[in-house]
Amino acid sequence: MDTPPLAPAPPLQASHLASAVLNRPALRTVAELLKPITWFPPMWAFACGVVASGQALSAHWGLLLLGLVLTGPLVCASSQAVNDWFDRHVDAINEPNRPIPSGRMPRRWGLGIAIAWTALSLVWATLMGPWGFAACALAIALSWAYSAPPVRLKNNGWWGNAACALSYEGLAWLTGTAVMLGGAWPGPHSVALALLYSVGAHGIMTLNDFKAIEGDRRMGVASLPVQLGAHGAARMACVFMLVPQVVVSALLLSWQLPWHAAAVLALAVLQGPLMAKFLRQPVERALHVSAFGVPLFVSGMMVSAWGLRQLNQLQHTVGAL
Repeated sequence: MDTPPLAPAPPLQASHLASAVLNRPALRTVAELLKPITWFPPMWAFACGVVASGQALSAHWGLLLLGLVLTGPLVCASSQAVNDWFDRHVDAINEPNRPIPSGRMPRRWGLGIAIAWTALSLVWATLMGPWGFAACALAIALSWAYSAPPVRLKNNGWWGNAACALSYEGLAWLTGTAVMLGGAWPGPHSVALALLYSVGAHGIMTLNDFKAIEGDRRMGVASLPVQLGAHGAARMACVFMLVPQVVVSALLLSWQLPWHAAAVLALAVLQGPLMAKFLRQPVERALHVSAFGVPLFVSGMMVSAWGLRQLNQLQHTVGAL
């Protein structure tokens, strides 16, 4: 099927006229393409991994800073640029005011920025040792596979959301732990928590798909709301988010961390009323859950990380005796 033309672009505002004449985007348009608001999840997950490592933060502040820049302003930003370029025809239906379909990002500037940010991410990752570089390369590969043909994992909500969740949460967490340990394997406890929170993030990714149902359906993108319907996808998102948190709480309890387990469980319970309203009105309430439920979810991540830090420090102390 031929790619449909972009929707007609709205007239350029005066603030964008000069950049259009020069045939290059304004800096504010570049920033909009890179979406700083989306950088928080991988940066937070990386910080959770750093905390969970049990290492002294004051002795490794340089690695912490390098990792936060890598996961957010570089890798996540490049993935946003890649996604916007390959989604420009869908966005012309769903969000025509975005930089590329609106015409504020002229010609192939969007693709050029995506490639340049990808290269910059890989160069930056060399400063973080073999593990940091390998994790960055995998995250970059997943971001391109998510958006770009012929793979385009985004065309199936199960695979696309899994790729994003693994990259944004699990991979970022394990990278934070591994680089703090000098490239050592993070260990089974950290791997278990990182994977469980990746499963939870799959549900969070589904929340983002409710705003694009019409464009996804017309362009053949089989997001979960398109595949399962709005109510079916809402139920699946809630299951993906809640079940891992309950399992994390049970694991923390089995690791003799009862207060951390109770805190994670309490945060999960607080999400219940938000999800109940979401299940009744999924399209209208998806953004509400993202705004108020997701912060509770990621707070549980940090609580878990501090619990694992306490466990690792205790094991280190016992091992040194």
